[in-house]
Amino acid sequence: MMRILNRTTPTQPSKPGLTDWKLEQRFTCTACGAHLAGRPRYARHRICDECGHYSQLPSALRIASLVDSGSFQETEAKLSSSDPIKFTGDEPYSNQLQVAQIATGQSDAIVTGRASIHGHEVTLAVLDFAFLGGSMGVVVGEKFVRATELSLREDRPLITVVASGGARMQEGMLSLLQMAKTASAVQQFRKSGLPYISVLTHPTTGGVFASFSSLGDIVVAEPKSLIGFAGPRVAEQFLGKPLPPGSHTAEFLLAHGMIDAVIERSSLRRFVADSLDVLNGGTQRGKWAESDEHASPKIHGSAWDTVLAARDPERPTSRDYISLLSDHFIELHGDRESGDDPAIVAGLALIDDRPVAIVGIDRGHGVEIERTRGGRPLPEGSRKAQRIMGMAGRFGVPVVTLIDTPGAYPGIESEERGLAREIAESMALMSDLPTPIVTAITGEGGSGGALALAVADRVLIQERAIYSVIAPEGAAAILYRDASRASEVAEQLRLTASDIVAAGIADEIVSEPEGGAAADPERAAVLLKESILSALHELLAIRPDRLLESRFARYRSIGSLFVKSRSD
Repeated sequence: MMRILNRTTPTQPSKPGLTDWKLEQRFTCTACGAHLAGRPRYARHRICDECGHYSQLPSALRIASLVDSGSFQETEAKLSSSDPIKFTGDEPYSNQLQVAQIATGQSDAIVTGRASIHGHEVTLAVLDFAFLGGSMGVVVGEKFVRATELSLREDRPLITVVASGGARMQEGMLSLLQMAKTASAVQQFRKSGLPYISVLTHPTTGGVFASFSSLGDIVVAEPKSLIGFAGPRVAEQFLGKPLPPGSHTAEFLLAHGMIDAVIERSSLRRFVADSLDVLNGGTQRGKWAESDEHASPKIHGSAWDTVLAARDPERPTSRDYISLLSDHFIELHGDRESGDDPAIVAGLALIDDRPVAIVGIDRGHGVEIERTRGGRPLPEGSRKAQRIMGMAGRFGVPVVTLIDTPGAYPGIESEERGLAREIAESMALMSDLPTPIVTAITGEGGSGGALALAVADRVLIQERAIYSVIAPEGAAAILYRDASRASEVAEQLRLTASDIVAAGIADEIVSEPEGGAAADPERAAVLLKESILSALHELLAIRPDRLLESRFARYRSIGSLFVKSRSD
């Protein structure tokens, strides 16, 4: 029968305090051979000044680098394994445990406790690779679950930092089942509305990677960390050939949409704090104030003139606006399935110190246009947007979407990966998202690719932007088999800002500076921000259930006035 011991025997060494941690006496970089004694960067972060190599951090030093000074209070420090399957091997498991305990000053591979990070009260769980490779056995699983329960009781966000070789083989299937135990605990934790940030370090493999550490609301990794379910040696043995360069790395995961960001070790504390500023701040209803700065929108030329203005390559992109609108933006990457679409920029932000989630369709400037396909999202872009909006809904953070796209990418790749379904899923999600949504059409709002991110409580449209069922060229080609008649069709499509507001599709025309947003992006951003803040001020005064009822009624009523009964 498996037991977890509350260890008090003399063989348990006393654990050194965080402030008394004795630095190891090996000061030579294992990557380049540089002598690092007395180097502050190495002393605090174990980073080589010469080549940038990351050495592994002991759990105590890791915690000290993350938390506010003196704030860490360890929990469950005396729990240890009772050698549940009496594993022997070359050396009895009980002996291996004792050696690891003496070497690290820890009862097992995980250290948990209370702490604060830039004033945010959190629960921390850190895996130490020095203790039997950071492997997860019954103690790691139990202490992790107790950490989640502590977070729930005390209303604290959860932060985990892992370095692990996977499940602890010396504890047999009891070890493997900790994957299910910890995943179940995260699922229960998610219902609380508290944030969970997971940090992957070198190495993270096997059962730890395939359980709680992959389930964070935000998952980040340190640069060049080895990360993968099957480690490289296992994978190469199975395949019978070498792996491609760069596989099983943090950067590989980022490129394939599996993590949000690769964060330098020295920047990790700031990243966690900034994320909690948004996710732990929620709607901060008392801080929102209505803006009183509005200019009168103007009409500029023909519909075709407006189309050309909306497509002006010098017009600010969504990424430009995010930079100008927000005090701080934390970009999050990936759809957690197949990739990271650069045509969708998404993340958490503060606008005048107010937390929001922002999702924008970004067409890019210059050489960026090829990478973003001119602002045409792929299915993985829609999935990334859904993930960020879903996170915002869970934490009560308002959503702002910025629309500037000719439409979704129509290539075969999109069909293979389910474009139509992802557009539908995005609209369905937004229709029922329990937090305010404000959409701003800032350039070209083209077809279903635009509407996928525009199911909102308030829809704003800049005065030189357009919103259309199809591009005028496409409509002319279909209707007249002559794309050259696009300017003529533009008038018929009723796609200008004034047309869209008159039809009840958008709520407000946002003024642009003299000469348009392209002439003065900073002023355009000020006007846009004022309209967004004003809309959010109004929406945040509405109860979430009433907000959802109003949103459904809004879209339920569209077009109803133009439906008539046919007379025989």
